[in-house]
Amino acid sequence: MKLESFWQATAPAFTGAAKESLPSQADVVVIGGGFTGISAALNLARSGVSVVVLESGEVMSQASGRNGGHCNTGVAQNFASLVASQGVEQASRFYRAYDEAVSYVEQLTHEEQIDCDFRLCGKIKLASKASHFAGLREAWELMRRTVDPEIELLGKEEIHREVGSNDFHGGLLQKRGGQMHMGKFGVGLANAAARHGAKIYPHHAVTGLERLDGYRHRVQTAQGEIVADKVLMATGCSTEGPFPWFQRRIVPVGSFIVVTEVLGDELLRQVLPQDRTYVTSMNLGNYFRTTADRRLVFGGRARFAVSNPTSDSRSGEILRNAFATLFPPLSKARVAYCWGGMVDMTADRLPRAGEQDGLFYSLGYSGHGTQMSVWMGRVMADLLAEKTNQNPWQRETWPALPGYHGKPWFLPLAGLYYKAKDRLS
Repeated sequence: MKLESFWQATAPAFTGAAKESLPSQADVVVIGGGFTGISAALNLARSGVSVVVLESGEVMSQASGRNGGHCNTGVAQNFASLVASQGVEQASRFYRAYDEAVSYVEQLTHEEQIDCDFRLCGKIKLASKASHFAGLREAWELMRRTVDPEIELLGKEEIHREVGSNDFHGGLLQKRGGQMHMGKFGVGLANAAARHGAKIYPHHAVTGLERLDGYRHRVQTAQGEIVADKVLMATGCSTEGPFPWFQRRIVPVGSFIVVTEVLGDELLRQVLPQDRTYVTSMNLGNYFRTTADRRLVFGGRARFAVSNPTSDSRSGEILRNAFATLFPPLSKARVAYCWGGMVDMTADRLPRAGEQDGLFYSLGYSGHGTQMSVWMGRVMADLLAEKTNQNPWQRETWPALPGYHGKPWFLPLAGLYYKAKDRLS
């Protein structure tokens, strides 16, 4: 079992890194070389804006290359709960933004000819308990009236034709769900940004950030400094760097994933005959899909902990036991890859984007960022280039989490809380 991301291990090499030294000035400096930052750089470069991307490690080395590979319509919250907290108009706007984000990812794969196994296959939210089916029904009735007339509610018999397991009591099928090879997409996106003129600097961690006036900042790295007319923060849940305001508002939560050895078509048809993306209804549940070369990708918050080699390995054993229990035909399947990644979680599990003290930012995707981050890169590029403002995630305030200063000391307590909720639900 290799303790590395399958997406990163099987992606082509990024060939577009800037060869020259860091320039002294740029129209825009983007901090972070994941989906948000690279998508923004691509769109800015297309518009003729001089843009520099600073990434502390390799491009796509964090959440963008360490996720479960889903690219789905739908917000992190239950839609009915979102309507209750935000109102139907705002909740519908959020939902449609995710739908547009999926379409934008698909569009980019065609425009830039990115070979990443993208396909629309549909997503099913699976009722892990009989009591959860009522909540799915409520969401179905509301969503088909407002945002998704094609959504389908599947009963227990219908779900057996979708998933080869007796553990589920129904499901909610959203037909716009998709999937892709995240490593191939991320590297393809970064190479496209470089082709259009973006200057991308891996291994250039930001060590200092000084506001000069207005939006102008001096950005410092170990390799030199650069003055930017505008700066875009696209760091995800980074706990390193001179970004304390953001670090008090985003909690890094570990999510863990395993990928099996190649299983073949016949075995996978037994367990996932319709070959979609799937997520269970538990708070500490699982998400899974297949790959183009016929493996199972199976993930979840196996442990409420941060990601590190020890935690990843322990989580891998938990996840292997989970998929073997859920799908008995896979009881002898071996795990080939196991890894963890950090989810940039906000208090309400909704993204945040806008401007704070002269810094532009788009962060906090809360485990639903593979499509939204790419789309928000385009949205923020248009905002930075003063074209349009289509940002759905601008809020008047973004309060800091009480008692939190960037170190998630409360994760074990949160894990116990959600385990209790799952037992009682």
